[in-house]
Amino acid sequence: MSTLQTLDRGLRALDIISRSPAGITVADLAKELEIARAICYRIVATLESHSLVVRADDGRIRLGAGAAVLSSRFVPQFQHAAGSVLHELAERTQATAFVSAAQGDECIVILVAEPEGALLHVGYRVGNRHPLDRGAAGIAILALRPEDARDPDAVKQARELGYSVTRGQLEHGAVGVAAGVRAPRGAGLECSVGVVAIAGLDVDAAALAVQDAAARLSVLLTD
Repeated sequence: MSTLQTLDRGLRALDIISRSPAGITVADLAKELEIARAICYRIVATLESHSLVVRADDGRIRLGAGAAVLSSRFVPQFQHAAGSVLHELAERTQATAFVSAAQGDECIVILVAEPEGALLHVGYRVGNRHPLDRGAAGIAILALRPEDARDPDAVKQARELGYSVTRGQLEHGAVGVAAGVRAPRGAGLECSVGVVAIAGLDVDAAALAVQDAAARLSVLLTD
């Protein structure tokens, strides 16, 4: 499939700028893109006209408000697309399924699905929040981050296994299983998918199910 070279360069420029917290000069951006500085100036000017980037007083280029607007629309679209995956996960495990996202040092539930006909399920609700280092969802997110010598054993184990399991950390008697969802660099979203149940959860089967769901959600994020 052929691509539009100018559009490709513009998108690559946005990616490079998004990974430069202090901003980047046109000269350095041109080097990264391996293009002439004059062409780079035109790309930046086009992005600037759509408020996707701004030039600071020091001449360095940073993301603009337009990028934030697009980002704010991303989560609702992701939630809509992820709904079917989550419902299948709930039915497959007969447990409450959820997607959680990191926000600062907290983990917040952004999507929930419950199995149909289940007599007993955990009352997990959108908006529920808890410390990022407690509960399967938060630990699964931390496990996707670069290794740190200060990582607790639970995070190290989740990184090794590809999923996390916690028992009674957030609710007495509840067992949670979660896997991190890998998002593209610069997406600004750290999330995990998992299930939680009070009793009768086959942890090994649930681990396979949440890993499968995480892989499918990752595809949704990258397509």
